[in-house]
Amino acid sequence: MTSFGRAQIAASLRAAGCVFAEAEADVLLATTRDPGVLAAMVARRSAGFPLEQVVGWADFCGVRVTVAEGVFVPRPRSELLVHAATRAIQEAGRSPIVVDLCCGTGAIGAAIAARVPAIRLHAADIDPAAVRCARANLAPGGGTRVHEGDLFAALPPELSGKVTVLVANVPYVPTAELALMPAEARCHEPRAALDGGADGLAVLGRVAVGAIGWLEPGGVVLMETSRAQRDQAMALLAGHGLEAATAHQDDLDATIVTGRRPAA
Repeated sequence: MTSFGRAQIAASLRAAGCVFAEAEADVLLATTRDPGVLAAMVARRSAGFPLEQVVGWADFCGVRVTVAEGVFVPRPRSELLVHAATRAIQEAGRSPIVVDLCCGTGAIGAAIAARVPAIRLHAADIDPAAVRCARANLAPGGGTRVHEGDLFAALPPELSGKVTVLVANVPYVPTAELALMPAEARCHEPRAALDGGADGLAVLGRVAVGAIGWLEPGGVVLMETSRAQRDQAMALLAGHGLEAATAHQDDLDATIVTGRRPAA
């Protein structure tokens, strides 16, 4: 093809099963007008690659973040984590230490930092590709550091007992339900970013166990989960010495649980 118009792109995407073909065509055209590049992008999207990986970016919570191939794509529902974490930071009323565990692209940390710049931000992920992507999105400076490793093992030991807000977008899909996920997630995102174990709470439970040792008195951990899992998730947090609570936002279909370390 020598040229691509919006209608032609949308028709190709719709034929491939893309539900929001027109909106996706607009994103592709906003990324490039080069006919050859567009043709390649349409082909990759039609083959099932996530749109964000195809164009190399995503708009998340008002921040444009780089999204590399094979890396977990930030979801709109995770905006609830950003809003809740931002409130917790503002309530702290100072320059706090914030940790973004299971950071993926670093989108959550980047969105939080855009709202409250005066933070010392540490992000961590077990996936080397995600860490590279997060380092591109969370440029060093102002106390921002990105670490590679498994949950708390990735963090500098000197943060122990000093973290004001700990955000963890943990994987929470039960293993048996992975096969039910859309192919673009199932085939093109890392399993470690999706698989929450038999009950979907394996990683959340590990964070619940370790959080109290990393939080300062009055510090809070916030994690995304599902409505079906929230009661069990809250029980895990409460069982490890944290004051548990939950929040839900219908328009995002988003559920989070929070655990606060007692102030004294």
